[in-house]
Amino acid sequence: MLLCLFAAFAPPAIAHDLAGEMRVHAFVKPEGDRLHVLVRIPLALLLNVDLPKQGPGYLALGQIEPGIARAIEATDKGIDLFEDGRWLSMAQGTGRISLPSDRSFDSFDSARTLLLGPKLPDNSYVFWNQGYFDAYLEYPVQSVQSSFVFDFHIAPGLGDRLKVDLRYIAPGGVVRAYEFSAGSDPIALDPRWQQAAWTFVKSGFAHILDGPDHLLFLLCLVIPFRRLDWNLVGVITAFTVGHTITLLFAAYRFVPAGDWFVPLVEFLIAASILYMAVENLIKPDMRRRWLVTGIFGLVHGFGFSFLLQSQLQFAGSHLLLSLLAFNIGIELGQLLVLVIAMPALILLYRTRVAPEKIITAVLCLLIGHTAWHWLTERADALKEADWSTAADALTVPVLLAVFLLAVAAAVRVVLKRQGRGTTLNTPRLD
Repeated sequence: MLLCLFAAFAPPAIAHDLAGEMRVHAFVKPEGDRLHVLVRIPLALLLNVDLPKQGPGYLALGQIEPGIARAIEATDKGIDLFEDGRWLSMAQGTGRISLPSDRSFDSFDSARTLLLGPKLPDNSYVFWNQGYFDAYLEYPVQSVQSSFVFDFHIAPGLGDRLKVDLRYIAPGGVVRAYEFSAGSDPIALDPRWQQAAWTFVKSGFAHILDGPDHLLFLLCLVIPFRRLDWNLVGVITAFTVGHTITLLFAAYRFVPAGDWFVPLVEFLIAASILYMAVENLIKPDMRRRWLVTGIFGLVHGFGFSFLLQSQLQFAGSHLLLSLLAFNIGIELGQLLVLVIAMPALILLYRTRVAPEKIITAVLCLLIGHTAWHWLTERADALKEADWSTAADALTVPVLLAVFLLAVAAAVRVVLKRQGRGTTLNTPRLD
């Protein structure tokens, strides 16, 4: 009786909170003269469509068809598709409501069979925010071999709270899977080499500028040596070689997979910044800095790789090219930082607001203080990590470190024999 009274007198739902995380599933397949797009959207995203309801919030499936037409139109507006840069206009679309328990979107064929089959009976109970709206959209194309771009902009303000699982079935049958958040950039579904290269150059450039720990490490490298000569170029090059090696290993998955590895790398990155700040205070030495920087480059390369792993899904068949492009983006970001930092440092030291030694000490103490806080925070995360798989996995980074040390030692011997290793001078700080 209480349930009946609640159903009879419950007020209509006007505003609702969205779930913490939602997922949209989509398939895209070029076939014949059409691009077939299957999309599964949680009903909670369709509040503005105003699907008819009855009782305490169940969808009125017997009166749903006008709402389905509005949902198809809204879905088409929320997805833009391009063929070789040309925007595609939807030719036709169909849609339906599906139960929360439905698993038809596990494959393209089962999803299309569902959408072309019978609808849910009118007496089915689907709550307003607990089922799915499924849409089958078709777009005319000129060739299945064209380059297609998928731009999803439904609820972009949700950001990471809304994930999109997209699978592209290429004409040859190869399936490319993508996962991205709402508001992401357009996705080249089977990218040409130019598209992949440009995507990863931008990604590497943005990553180095968004990473304060990498920027502070780079700043520590140049504070004692405020002129861009071949010695400093060699130090930067050693850092580049180090992180390039570990990026290559990470791209081909020759890295530990345990939960302990990410916090370990983040801890070591903070430790590298702290070490460089302390060395700047004690005795900066250009003659050995390139060796130390190369070793730390290995660690920072693993840090870069954590973002790269999530981005490699957009490489298509151009894995190595995308990796090199990502590295180029990082180097361009580093160059921009140097172009800005070097004149600023020179100007700061020339103002004579304090002796050079004091300015260097203040800068390094500020950087070291920040690095120390990062170190302690990441040490706490490191203590909570699961180390059960660390014994075997540690062999990979150990071998990498030994390899770089061997190369660095060989180069140093060659430089000494040629008489070039003894002419590197360090500017006085007093």
